Amino acid sequence: MPNSRERRPLELTSLQAVEQELARLSGAPYERVGNWTLGQACRHLALDIRSSIDGYPNYTYLFAPLRPFVRWLLLPKLLRFESPSGIRAPAAYVPADDVDDQQGLKEYREQIARFLSHEGKYQTHPGFGFNTRENLERIYSAHAAHHLSFLLPATGEGSG
Repeated sequence: MPNSRERRPLELTSLQAVEQELARLSGAPYERVGNWTLGQACRHLALDIRSSIDGYPNYTYLFAPLRPFVRWLLLPKLLRFESPSGIRAPAAYVPADDVDDQQGLKEYREQIARFLSHEGKYQTHPGFGFNTRENLERIYSAHAAHHLSFLLPATGEGSG
């Protein structure tokens, strides 16, 4: 259950840095200060990466008229690690309440590996438009930083 403590500052600039943070969080207890567990956050992030290769749900393209606004206003905030809290994800990207941490981690790591080995084109992002692999890695790393910042690793000094 989330508590009233604040999320931590976290800047992840590559998927390698994301992998290191996942190892840190999965190797010890953590405190949740947001809505999602590690498993839920990982499943959400995995679905986002998978969509860039396999395609986004059709309804997400209804947001295409908002793309210039989203790209102009939200993308820079995300990339500066200032992503606002409380923006609701589309239903297809909201993980179930019972996602196990290890299963979510496995799914996310599989999608990271798939993304890094992908040699084809990427699907047009409903909010950000066309992106290169390098831009997508920055976006996905910053997106991970946002969600993982709500999970505080136990330090043994009054945490938990």
